[in-house]
Amino acid sequence: MTRLSRMLTPTTTPMLKRSLALLVVLASPLAAQNAAPAPMSDAQMLWEGVASYVLQSAMDMPADKYGFKPTPSVRSFGEIIGHVAGSQNMFCAMALGDKAPAEDAVEKAATTKEALVAALKASNDYCRKAYTLPAASLAGMVDVFGAQRSKGYALLMNATHDNEHYGNLVTYLRMNGMVPPSSRPRAGG
Repeated sequence: MTRLSRMLTPTTTPMLKRSLALLVVLASPLAAQNAAPAPMSDAQMLWEGVASYVLQSAMDMPADKYGFKPTPSVRSFGEIIGHVAGSQNMFCAMALGDKAPAEDAVEKAATTKEALVAALKASNDYCRKAYTLPAASLAGMVDVFGAQRSKGYALLMNATHDNEHYGNLVTYLRMNGMVPPSSRPRAGG
């Protein structure tokens, strides 16, 4: 007879089971603390980062440079800001279950730096609501450019799209002798 089998008597087995159950219950919060963050909270962090860079770029560029284009065949700086604001409204409306506005609505309507920065701030505020939706609601399906995709997919597309256009803005800023927000020294380091 092994030492373990001698310890597991009919009277100790229920007590051992209760002890193990208690251990599992007590250990669960500790395991949850070390769990990886939810994927959408990661997506929100990435979006918040690029959204702040786009907004800072919009605020930094002088108003008289909003018409700047590196070449005639591309959008101007201001048109990109309007495009980002409008597309954010569209993607985030999909996630929120609202009627999605036209992607180019802001780009067509706002033409001054003041109006474009205000539209961008408003679209960031609107999207913040979408990125904080409960994870379960992000599984719902919506139409994204003719294909059925999850609401979470729409938010990932938004963050990806913002990053794509921030890359454009970096070039525009550099061509105008400015340092992009993401290339500036960070406070404290």
